[in-house]
Amino acid sequence: MTEKEKMLHQMLYDANYDMELLKEREAAKELCYDFNQLRPSETEQQTELLKKLFGKTKGSFTVMAPFWCDYGYNIEIGKNFFANHNTVILDCAKVTFGDDVFVAPNCGFYTAGHPIDADRRNQGLEYAYPITVGDNVWIGAGVHVLPGVTIGSNVVIGAGSLVNKDIPDNCVAVGNPCRVIRAITQEDEWTCFDRIV
Repeated sequence: MTEKEKMLHQMLYDANYDMELLKEREAAKELCYDFNQLRPSETEQQTELLKKLFGKTKGSFTVMAPFWCDYGYNIEIGKNFFANHNTVILDCAKVTFGDDVFVAPNCGFYTAGHPIDADRRNQGLEYAYPITVGDNVWIGAGVHVLPGVTIGSNVVIGAGSLVNKDIPDNCVAVGNPCRVIRAITQEDEWTCFDRIV
C-alpha cells in the first residue's frame, strides 16, 4: 500500500518523506500561489485556477485570497460557497462543503493529526480524518475545525470557536471547545447575530 493510499484510508502514513505526496503538495502550493497573486478583478482566472485545484465544484463560488490548501483534490464545494480571506484547508482527507456555506476570515479546516508519542511523530507520520460541512452553514471568523468533524446543515458556528466534535443540524454552536448553545428557530429570521449568542 502506498503512503497516499494509507492517507486516504485514515491510516498512519509518511507525510514528510514520501516523494509522491511531496510532489502533490508542491503542485497544489504552486496553484495556490498563482491564485493568490491574481488581481482582485481577475475573477475568471481565479475561478479557473480553483476548478483546476479542487476535486469538485458545483455552481458559482467565491474564494478570497489568500487561500492555502495541501492537495486540493480532496476539497469538494457546493453551490454558492464563499470563503473569506485567509482560509486554510489541510485536505489530507476529504473536506466536503454543502450548498450555501459561508466561511468568514481566518478560518481553518484541518484533517491532519499527529501521533502523541514523539518517536512516531518525528518519523514524519500523521493521520487524516475527513471533515464534512452541511448545507446553509455560516462559520464565523477565526473558527478552527479539527479532524473527523461533521457540522450539520442549517448551523451557525460562532467566531473564535474550536470545533473538535460533531455539531448537529439546526443550531447555533460556539466556544472552545465548540458546543451547541441553542436551536435555530423561526424568530431568527428577524434577529441579528450579536443578539442570538
